Amino acid sequence: MSDPNAPDRFNEETATFAVRGADAPDLEAGVAAIRNVLKTLPARPGVYRMQDARGDVLYVGKARALKNRVTNYTQVQRLSKRLQRMVAQTRSMTIVTTNNEAEALLLEAQLIKRFRPPYNVLLRDDKSFPFILLRRDHDFPRIQLHRGARKVKGDYFGPFAGAGQVRKTLNALQKLFLLRSCTDGFFNTRDRPCLLYQIRRCSAPCVDRITPEAYEELVDDARDFLMGKKTQVQAKLGAQMQAAAEALDFELAAILRDRLKALTFIQGSQAINAEGVGDADIFALACKGGVMGIQAFFIRGGQNWGHRSFFPAHTNDVSEDEVLSAFLMQFYEEVPPPRTIFVDRDLAEAALLAEALRERAGHKVALGVPQRGPRRRLLEQATRNAAEALDRRLAEGTTQARLLAEIADIFELPESPERIEVYDNSHIQGTNALGAMVVAGPEGFQKNQYRKFNIKRAETVPGDDYGMMREVLARRFARAQDEDPDRQGGSWPDLVLLDGGRGQLNAARAVLEDLGIEDVCLVGVAKGPHHGRDGREVFHRMDGRELMLPVNSPVLFYLQRLRDEVHRFAIGAHRQKRAKAIGASPLDEVPGIGPARKKALLMHFGTARAVRAASLEDLQKAPGVSAGVAQQIYDHFHMR
Repeated sequence: MSDPNAPDRFNEETATFAVRGADAPDLEAGVAAIRNVLKTLPARPGVYRMQDARGDVLYVGKARALKNRVTNYTQVQRLSKRLQRMVAQTRSMTIVTTNNEAEALLLEAQLIKRFRPPYNVLLRDDKSFPFILLRRDHDFPRIQLHRGARKVKGDYFGPFAGAGQVRKTLNALQKLFLLRSCTDGFFNTRDRPCLLYQIRRCSAPCVDRITPEAYEELVDDARDFLMGKKTQVQAKLGAQMQAAAEALDFELAAILRDRLKALTFIQGSQAINAEGVGDADIFALACKGGVMGIQAFFIRGGQNWGHRSFFPAHTNDVSEDEVLSAFLMQFYEEVPPPRTIFVDRDLAEAALLAEALRERAGHKVALGVPQRGPRRRLLEQATRNAAEALDRRLAEGTTQARLLAEIADIFELPESPERIEVYDNSHIQGTNALGAMVVAGPEGFQKNQYRKFNIKRAETVPGDDYGMMREVLARRFARAQDEDPDRQGGSWPDLVLLDGGRGQLNAARAVLEDLGIEDVCLVGVAKGPHHGRDGREVFHRMDGRELMLPVNSPVLFYLQRLRDEVHRFAIGAHRQKRAKAIGASPLDEVPGIGPARKKALLMHFGTARAVRAASLEDLQKAPGVSAGVAQQIYDHFHMR
């Protein structure tokens, strides 16, 4: 079959039907809009999108027969309250026809990920899954952690539940297989072994301490191990150690012994016994109090590569089977499906899901419920973990809701805040200055909403913290007014915390007044009378009042955690910017000078300062520099 992600796979232009209406929710108007679409709707597989009067997507659904499925939305009495609210907001629909229902299921998952509709079950996860990458684009392949698109040629092993699991495994793999982890640039400039060679975590191929053939053998061993052939690797290392001991090469025998210890450590660190399972993902769903949680175990080559809990959003009035089915399709938008997927229940659309995942993966995918043996024990363990994770989530949610309600009382908000934004600046004597924003709400920190602002306005004086805060808030709220003037998109804060005292608060209030914004609560957070050594903070209100909370107050601890998080994010972003600036060169600012010509100039003159001081005649003598380019470089440095 053709690639489901191909740009020409689906044609929206020839299958789009739209009827516009009023903005206010109106059930009769929604039903009328849907009936108008039904007049020209084909009875074939496809995907439909419900849209409101502004064109925002409310819901994405798939159907084996579009006409039959969409007709159900006109039978209002049979719909749940949730779907009735959706129909009342619907003013247009977009229809995309597909070749079969499996293609429709794939497209539905793609569109849900793209539009994040409010009436679809959503997989909330702000990070892609980490993999171990064994590269193939070098004579001496490198092993590393990888996230994101698979653009690099190599073997990808995963997914792992988190980066910590990957780093622990990589650390052990370095001891076991002595593969390099350095970048190609670092590798090419070495003239002696680095520290990793000294501590026996690399074989130093950069300085020919190992032959290409021997290194390739290590790569093959690492690949076999990551594919689950650990018994063969263990037997091979044991035989090599025995041979070295018999040859009285005790140093080599000790090295091989340490590698066997690393292998034993990896095997012993598997908290879940998955021997004989092969490649499989295991999912179990738990539901309590209207909240659903899904526990996932990742097994590759019979090895446990971690587990993670997920809590899908928008699950009210949605059946557990529908939530799990929607979760699986969205989950495998990011992760390649294994050959076996175990779930804790029989799904009505199991065959369709397996067909769609087979089309995405390019190989057969078996989806089912294990009945006995180690697979069943793994599923039972996932089920227990799902229930325990959901209990923890509910307990944390209750505590969080109580904290937010107390914050609303303390700062006199009309209701518990759904979105809290916290701001801070970071710079060193005005250099590499930036502002940072973190976002928190009822479900904790929303890291996909974090933002950093490079300070770039000419009127902002370097080192002026008040001026930096003015610029950051002016840009943030001006954009909010442009993108969400009606405040319906959930992007407007209910409470803004500023790291600073009265001065920062006054600067922020002046910005909002200039923008005509009067209903956003601003609070400045400053150190207490003993500079925070006693754990006290002073909260500055917009009306001039100052507030101090008891040192043992849970609300104080929570607000301090928000302040610490924006500190962490701001300092981390500043360090990245500073590190990038350290590696910058004056030649980067010269228009028309790319990496190759920059390298040629530095090789010829030695330093960027020498290039800047060179005469026009000297520049023309540099390799690869024409008379026109030499004139351009000379003018750049001397016309200032």
